Amino acid sequence: MHKGHARRSIGDLCDFFNGNGFRPPDWSASGLPIIRIQNLNGSQNFNFFDGTPKPKWIVEPGDLLFAWAGVKGVSFGPTIWPGPRGVLNQHIFRVVPKKGIDKYWLYLALQVATRRIEANAHGFKSSLVHVQKDDITDQVVDLPPLHEQRKIAEVLRTWGEGLEKLTTLRSAHEDRLIGLRDSLMARASRHGQPVCFGDFLTESRIPGTNGAIARKVSVRLYGKGATEKIEPRRGSANTRYYRRVAGQIIWSKLDFLNGAFALVGPELEGCESTLDLPAFDCNSSVNPVWLIEYLTRPAYYTRQLHLARGQRKARRIAPGDWLASPVRLPDRATQDRIADALACARTELSLIDAQIEALTRQKRGLMQKLLTGEWRVNSEKVWA
Repeated sequence: MHKGHARRSIGDLCDFFNGNGFRPPDWSASGLPIIRIQNLNGSQNFNFFDGTPKPKWIVEPGDLLFAWAGVKGVSFGPTIWPGPRGVLNQHIFRVVPKKGIDKYWLYLALQVATRRIEANAHGFKSSLVHVQKDDITDQVVDLPPLHEQRKIAEVLRTWGEGLEKLTTLRSAHEDRLIGLRDSLMARASRHGQPVCFGDFLTESRIPGTNGAIARKVSVRLYGKGATEKIEPRRGSANTRYYRRVAGQIIWSKLDFLNGAFALVGPELEGCESTLDLPAFDCNSSVNPVWLIEYLTRPAYYTRQLHLARGQRKARRIAPGDWLASPVRLPDRATQDRIADALACARTELSLIDAQIEALTRQKRGLMQKLLTGEWRVNSEKVWA
């Protein structure tokens, strides 16, 4: 162990104060916002409490919080509260560093501890974590002197600021992409020919295998694409599946109104789905990339309620009804230009995503080295 360092439990470094279980009768239209787990993820949807809070419930901007029940990698773990003064709901601790402990260093140490906890924590679903206080306080970390804690925090804050700037840049590029897409689609549609989807699409029903052996495809909501479906158990051998081919358009009957459309990519060639995920072949008059960009706009899929059959929670779209629905189709050359422009914009997003991923890996590795004491810092440099 390095000179001046010590092995200490998280419980030796800070105090934990639990939130209060605010119930609907405690809510009001004004007062202090009640800070719930979803608010730690950026939600600005607050309930309010206008009673007299206990001091331990109060959260000030910049306080360190720890959600001890939540989703792995999303809502479980530490947060430095950026929002307004409020009161703390249940399932969240307010964490107060003891003397000689830097708050931001403690936040980083709790992140490292969180990854250990997530690997061993119990939950009623594999993605959910629900732990006891001792599961957190018993975690042992390397404790450097206060000046080293502050330097470690400073070094890692630089990586954090870089990630924040990249995330902001990505958001701006995504907004620009959405604006460009909507503008190009609207302009092209005004000059398009009135046709039906069935004039250029044909439903594909290539016989496949069955639910027990099929390599299955899943379509994500809100235009997020398709992916191979991994199931923990085999499906039924009595369920019939159909083979899907790269270049086809595929969507979900049940989640059509939630933007569950995708273009089958080469990596999904040969995957299969039931008729609940119908797929369609495009003829030469339509560019599949243009079409998927057109279909995954909220301005399109949220306005197709008239095609739905069934009750509110089980509304489905029948392929025949959709194929008979109207669309204004631009000429193929216009489609190609739009598809190329949007592909370039999406490539820019992918490059930023790659930078974010690389910087995130760097920060995680640096955290592991610095917070375990494998690497040390001083005011001049970091060394192994």
